[in-house]
Amino acid sequence: MKVELLDLSRSFADIEEEINQEITEIFKKCSFIMGENVRELENEFSKFLDVKHSISVGNGTDALILALCALGIGPEDEVITTPYTFFATPEAIARVHAVPVFADIRLDTYNIDEDKIEEKITAKTKAIMPVHIFGQTCDMDKINAIAKKHNLYVIEDAAQALGAQYKERMAGNLSDIACFSFHPTKNLGAAGDGGMIVTNNDFLASYCRALRVHGSGENGEKVYNTLNNIAKNEIDEAGANHTIYNPAKYHNYVIGFNSRLDEIQAAVLRIKLRKLNEYNKKHDEIGNYYNESFKDSELIPPKVIKENKHIFHQYVLRTRNRDQLMTKLAEKGIATGIYYPLPMHLQKAFDYLNYQEGYCPNAELLSKEALALPIYAKLSDEEKEYVVKCVLESI
Repeated sequence: MKVELLDLSRSFADIEEEINQEITEIFKKCSFIMGENVRELENEFSKFLDVKHSISVGNGTDALILALCALGIGPEDEVITTPYTFFATPEAIARVHAVPVFADIRLDTYNIDEDKIEEKITAKTKAIMPVHIFGQTCDMDKINAIAKKHNLYVIEDAAQALGAQYKERMAGNLSDIACFSFHPTKNLGAAGDGGMIVTNNDFLASYCRALRVHGSGENGEKVYNTLNNIAKNEIDEAGANHTIYNPAKYHNYVIGFNSRLDEIQAAVLRIKLRKLNEYNKKHDEIGNYYNESFKDSELIPPKVIKENKHIFHQYVLRTRNRDQLMTKLAEKGIATGIYYPLPMHLQKAFDYLNYQEGYCPNAELLSKEALALPIYAKLSDEEKEYVVKCVLESI
């Protein structure tokens, strides 16, 4: 039997007819940028997370960059984050010319170790950026308490955690501002790139809305006037056409970006958002099945914190014999992956920060032992049982 690490085609087959209908309608209307589907997706996303504002952008990396910009984080500011994440997390910090500062991780959940954050705080620290890695939230009570004590912002990188919960609160609604990715491999994936910023702060929402469209229009004016203590706003973009002509876009108030979600991606995401709880439930079932199956073996499954709802964006366990296990599973037709083979503090791109091997020993160990097994909503019972059987036979 052959089992892929991820098979997107199976989920597409479920919604192919709906997607084709929506795309046909979009082409009939010829409204391709920030139209009805984008507006409705943002509204539906806010309801899903119980947040006040959702701002769609071009991708998850842009979401992080725009959030940092809206918070005023820039040159020489420091942002504490995890070394065990996708490169986009520290890259976004560096892209705004701030400094990523790495605090080591917990070996049970793979998330940033909340007890190692405070020792990294300096006079230059402006924010903490926890990452809910693989779909399990960090200890946000402790992180928010540290931030409050030191007057810092908290930015959730929730790219892998849409639908995850911490003490019955949704990931993305646990901080000043949060960012999501809609990369096709995510639990909620687009048919290309996409991202979302969420916040309960009106000013940050306006700032992000302005930044995604070159700092222009009504939101750009609001931000400019707020920053310069000007009371009057003159531009009203209600009903503006962002595809053909919107005169407000020629009035620019802050330096921004071009990071808009298009209508086709928004339509796909709206369809899939309605099925997300179903998808996540299946991920949870498979993740817990794996955990139960491996609990008495030499493998080390990921720990699920009891107050969390883990959505298992990836199922990653630890094994000292990772390479040998990968080879044996490949011979049996089972695809696996390594997330992540090199922690961020040892990436060549961050040589200028002068981190050395041994600085974050837990992240370094996990990078040598982590192995991802197949997990996706349409993985069959027969396939997951085959994966377990082959893993146990191969260790």
